[in-house]
This record gives sequence, C-alpha cells and structure tokens, in this order.
Amino acid sequence: MRTETPAPAGTEEERAAKSPRRPAPSAPASRPAATARRRARRETLAGYLFLSPWCVGILLLTLGPMLVSLYLAFTDYNLFDSPRWVGLENFSEMFSDDRWWTSVRVTAVFVLVATPLKLAVALGVAMLLVRPRKGQGFYRSAFYAPSLIGASVSIGIVWRALFQDDAVVDRSLSLFGWDGGGWVGDPDWSLPTLIALSAWQFGAPMVIFLAGLKQVPRELYEAAEVDGAGAWRRFRSITLPMISPVLFFNLLLEIIHSFQIFTSALVIAGPGGRAGGPGDSLLVYTWYLYEQGFSNLRMGYASAMAWMLLAGIALVTAVLFWSQRRWVHYEEGGR
Repeated sequence: MRTETPAPAGTEEERAAKSPRRPAPSAPASRPAATARRRARRETLAGYLFLSPWCVGILLLTLGPMLVSLYLAFTDYNLFDSPRWVGLENFSEMFSDDRWWTSVRVTAVFVLVATPLKLAVALGVAMLLVRPRKGQGFYRSAFYAPSLIGASVSIGIVWRALFQDDAVVDRSLSLFGWDGGGWVGDPDWSLPTLIALSAWQFGAPMVIFLAGLKQVPRELYEAAEVDGAGAWRRFRSITLPMISPVLFFNLLLEIIHSFQIFTSALVIAGPGGRAGGPGDSLLVYTWYLYEQGFSNLRMGYASAMAWMLLAGIALVTAVLFWSQRRWVHYEEGGR
C-alpha cells in the first residue's frame, strides 16, 4: 500500500519567504564596474596632470601676451611710461607710413617667389629620391640637413660672405662673363639672395613630399604607360592629384613661415647702415616690427603691426582653405 508524503505546511508564498534569498545576478558585476570607473577617473586625472604644464604655458606665454598685445595696439606705449589710449591711431598711421608699405611689398615679393620655388625644389628632389637606390639614406639626410641649420645666424653669415662683392659667387660667375659686383650690397640682388637661401632650406617639405609620393599606387603609372602617357602627362594627371593633400599642407606651412622671415634677412642685411639693407630691399615686415618696438620704443605701434600681420596670415589661410575644394583631391573622392 503506497503512502503519500505530506506536503510542507504553508502556501507557496510562505515557503518562498522562508527559503534563503540568493544574491541578485548583478551584484557581483557591480564591483568590477566600480573598479573600472575609479581606474578611468585616475587615468583622466593623470592625463590632466601631464597636460597642466602645457595649459599653464599656453595661458601665460601665449594667450596672456596676445591679450596684452591686443590692448597695447590701441595705446601709445614706450615701455617706460604707462600706456596711453589712442584708439585706432596706430592703425591709421600705418597706411601713411612709407616704410611700412615697403616692408609689406618686400614681404609679399618674398612670399610669392620663395614659397613656390622652395616647394618646386623640394618636390623635384623628392621625386628623385622616392625610388630605391644605393645610398638613399645618406642622400635624404644630406638634403634634409639645410632645414635644420639654414635659419641659424651662422649660416646667414656664411651666406652673406658667399655673396659679397668679389666673393666666391662673384668669382665663379666671372668665369662665365658675369660681372655681378656683389649681391648683398646691390638693392636689385639682395632680395634674390635671401630667396635663394630660403629655397636652399627645402629639406622639411621634401621629407613630407616623400611620404606622399610613397602612397601613390604604382599601378596607376603602369596603366598610364600602357596608354602611352608621357612623363609630363603622368606627373600632371597622376602625381599632382594624388599628392594634392600633401601639397596643400606644405603650401600652407611654407606661406606662414615665409611671412615670419626674420633672422636670415637681418643677418644678410649686415651691420651698419639702415636696418633694411641697401635701399630697404631687405626690410621684411617682422624686422620693421622689431625696429619699431625695440629700437624706437613704440611698443603700441609694433603691437598694431603684429595684429595686422596676424590678420594678413589669417586672410591668406582662409583663401587657401576655400580654394582647396577646387584642386585638393582626397582618397574617398571628396574635396
């Protein structure tokens, strides 16, 4: 005879209340999540700690001086007396200053000639060095070296000595019937001397062009050769469009750098006489700004000149970014 086991007393709700509770599934996972959040906060704090020197530097050494310079641009300040507010007088004086216009003209000529010449030389040398050859590393280092030392005072002195009257360049050209009579002392040839020095420093854009040329697929050149395209056609239809982003980057950097030319012009102009060289032929904008601020102690006028230079560079940069839509091609097909 089968006996039935009696059911536990109480309803199912009572039995569930008496049974021990199991921890929620999410409880064990909450501890690792909290640990991950603490670790993320520590990493964020460490990041801000490492960034703090840069933040302090940009506030004290860049943004702070810029704001002070903006205020001084509207004052008459000689570094000794308190600034005196003059409004737009410094800016209006520029347009009636003949030497200011001379500095604008000299700088504009330098930017318009030196920048494309430097980029052309850099691209030409990069195209020669892009293919593997014996001693390639040595040649790349040798061509890059002038960019490291070209802006130094010592190179400017050497360059001036090379192009002086009856110096090495004059004697070499005299063998071919050229009687230059000195370059740095001639108002017509002193600026080309400075432009030549700038073009000689083509190493930095050359390295960037090399990186861009290596990204051009060789299959495009092979297909163009099969179609009968010549060297110039391949360069114009393949090389330039494919490296146009790199060309735009180099163009933008070199234009900004050319606007800021200072040390080379100062050294080549030489000691004595007017600061701008023979006939103010080397009176670049930054040197005239320095002369007004620290030689003539017109810091307010120099600050106004600095902001005009910033406005000019910003305008040229804006035009370049606007024009890139027409000639800069990206891999995804956008412009």
